[in-house]
Amino acid sequence: MKITFDKAREQDLQQIMEIENSGFSKAEAATKESMLERIKIIPDTFIVAYDEERQPLGYIVGPASTERYISDDLFEKSTPNSPLAPYQTILSLAVAPAKQKMGLAGQLLEHLATVAKQQGRRLITLTCLETLVPFYEKHGYQVDGISDSKHAGEVWYNMTRLF
Repeated sequence: MKITFDKAREQDLQQIMEIENSGFSKAEAATKESMLERIKIIPDTFIVAYDEERQPLGYIVGPASTERYISDDLFEKSTPNSPLAPYQTILSLAVAPAKQKMGLAGQLLEHLATVAKQQGRRLITLTCLETLVPFYEKHGYQVDGISDSKHAGEVWYNMTRLF
């Protein structure tokens, strides 16, 4: 299967939301409105893996930030990426259930890292549940402790990857 990586398209919103809702609980998942806002406002850091028919298989998205760690307000409101922001965040990384275990999530992480480096970012930052810590460590991220996030009432771990 040939996979291409490109910016998210508004016409793919429904499929992106299906992938989002398959990867996150209802409380954790982004709303359709916030996902559409991200497609419109941060297209350079909303990367989708597409198959040959241009069907979304998975995606990664997050804004640039001046803060080293993700705060809950980033999940609520998108702002354009500032060229001066030193950090790249990841708010969502999800792959369609039928396309998991094929390395797509790791490839999406690397595509976003390439974009972040090209934009002069120094570090990528994300929060994840404890069960996902080993996955991110395998991809070069380190645990920086428990996050202050109260998102969805879960315990989140701050993870970062320096360039």
